[in-house]
Amino acid sequence: MLVLAGCSAGSDADDADGPVTMTFWGWAGGYAEAVKEFNRTHPDMKVEFQQVVPGVKGGYQKMLNAVQAGDAPCLAQVGYESLPSFAAQGALTDVSTYASADKGDFQSAAWQSVSLGEAVYGAPVDVGPMAMFYNKKVFDSLGLKPAKTWAEYKKQAKKIRDSKPGRFISSPYLNYDYAGLAWQGDAGWFATQGDAWKVTMDSKANEGVADYWQGLTDDGLMGKAPMYDQSWYRGLGDGSIVTVVGAAWQAGVIKGGAKDGAGDWAVAPLPQWKAGEERVGNAGGSSTAVLKGCKSPESAWTFAHWLSTDKKAWDGLITKASLYPAAKDLLSLPQLNAPDPYFGGQNIHRVFAEAAPKVGTDWTWGPVMAKTVADLDDGLSRAWAGKGTIPDALRTAQEKTLAEMKSQGLRTSE
Repeated sequence: MLVLAGCSAGSDADDADGPVTMTFWGWAGGYAEAVKEFNRTHPDMKVEFQQVVPGVKGGYQKMLNAVQAGDAPCLAQVGYESLPSFAAQGALTDVSTYASADKGDFQSAAWQSVSLGEAVYGAPVDVGPMAMFYNKKVFDSLGLKPAKTWAEYKKQAKKIRDSKPGRFISSPYLNYDYAGLAWQGDAGWFATQGDAWKVTMDSKANEGVADYWQGLTDDGLMGKAPMYDQSWYRGLGDGSIVTVVGAAWQAGVIKGGAKDGAGDWAVAPLPQWKAGEERVGNAGGSSTAVLKGCKSPESAWTFAHWLSTDKKAWDGLITKASLYPAAKDLLSLPQLNAPDPYFGGQNIHRVFAEAAPKVGTDWTWGPVMAKTVADLDDGLSRAWAGKGTIPDALRTAQEKTLAEMKSQGLRTSE
């Protein structure tokens, strides 16, 4: 069908050989400590954690190379956006036989992100429900309250720009941050029809989202500082960038990079396209995937499920990596229910807890996301700089994505 999965020979010990030994490749902070706790509490299994560089920086290619060589680890940290690409290359093992009974433990959108058809390729670890981070100090000085709709947000953008030279409501969004904006607008990028992929980046829904942000750019309401650049952190700290539409994990990014903004910021629900709606996008999140060649898939699922649901393991995953759990029962953890001095003493996690179940479940990532995102970012960067448009960036990314899919022998439906 769309994907292949296998269970050929690998380096991990088989269940029948006594204590099961499995290797796990990942990079998130807190994983090494979590693995030690698992090994302590599961004497019949042993997981060996090996740190690799983040996936987009080479970790994914190392995993795929290992699968091809027949010596891949049993388990690997794989972002939701990359999971279909792994599946399309036959690099995953379907563990639905062991996993399906645990579906109810996870938020619906997260479970959808590790599933393709009836197959399940791993356990959801974290999610990125989105909200609006805003500089409450600036908002209060201008008599503003968090916008309820995107139309109101645009009006506020004009007031913010006119209040002080060099002050803007936000700054350019790229790749998966922009995908979250499309996700909220029910503007999916991919779908499946039978055994073929359909690319929908140029849909009317996508055009509507793109036209909105293009309009803010054309009207001079958006800043130019790229996200995660030093100029962006500086803008967050000095109040010249006033909002960030971002995922739960963005809190840790802002706190760590914009220390001068401590006490000024707060979090509010996303503005909506229509008043009264409750649509939420998602940005980021990863799984503990079971790779092809794993000789102990049942044990692999046992570990993957444990990592996603164990409260002690999540002590470190929250404090070291600022992850937000995909498991429903972990949303009541004390670490997620405490005031945050950086955000003026607000318990910001309540906003994300309310947002998480509102994330749409119809979003599907495509099978060549590395190529899709590279081409999209190229077009978006030009559009934000006034050298193109966001709708054109989406159309071009769609054309190049379709060409790449065909070159890889993937069936497409146009």
